[in-house]
Amino acid sequence: MEEIYANVDDVKSRSSRSSTIQEGPRRLLRASVLGLGLLSVFLLAGLIGLAVHCGAAAELSAVKANLTERLHASDQLLSSVTEERDNLTERLHASDQLINQLKANLTEKTREVDRLQCWQKTCPEGWRKFDCSCYLLSTEKASWQQSRQNCTARGADLVIVDSDEEQIFLESMISNSQINSSMINGDTWIGLSDMGSGGQPDDGGGIFEEDCVYINPSKWWDDLSCWKNLHWICEK
Repeated sequence: MEEIYANVDDVKSRSSRSSTIQEGPRRLLRASVLGLGLLSVFLLAGLIGLAVHCGAAAELSAVKANLTERLHASDQLLSSVTEERDNLTERLHASDQLINQLKANLTEKTREVDRLQCWQKTCPEGWRKFDCSCYLLSTEKASWQQSRQNCTARGADLVIVDSDEEQIFLESMISNSQINSSMINGDTWIGLSDMGSGGQPDDGGGIFEEDCVYINPSKWWDDLSCWKNLHWICEK
């Protein structure tokens, strides 16, 4: 009986050692499976992250390509607009040159017409012609205002001296009248006055204020009271 119990204990001891020996590889296998599982999870997460990154990169690349295409189209449009602007600027410059040339031609033609009209213009009897105007030296004397009224009644006005050449002509006209008539001096009213305003001519004062201008071959221009009676020259 004791031998039987001894055998049973020996069998249990062996069975226990065998179970302990078999439990070691199982734990190692479970650890390996767990490690592989975790690795698979990490790998899957990495693949998902990589896929997301690749998708974002592809989308970014598509956006970049689209923007590049739009930029290229904008550059082409800008180049076309710039070329059109340059063409319009050149055409505008050519138009300005043509207009200036036409204006110059018109001015020259107008001068030719004026010269022709001057050449064809005739003056009434007793009037003298110089350039494009006719002049009449009075034989009577009157105040400056009366002299002007006499000129306007003839369709003219008191002479306005516009050039040195006209000044010389008027002096010659007065000098010839002094020689050929009873004109004692050459004092002659011209169309310059400041009646109603201050300043020169006005060297007098009160009733003697000198507001009107006369011409004399020996004195050139001078001022005198407008109420003085002088000869005058009409121009039309």
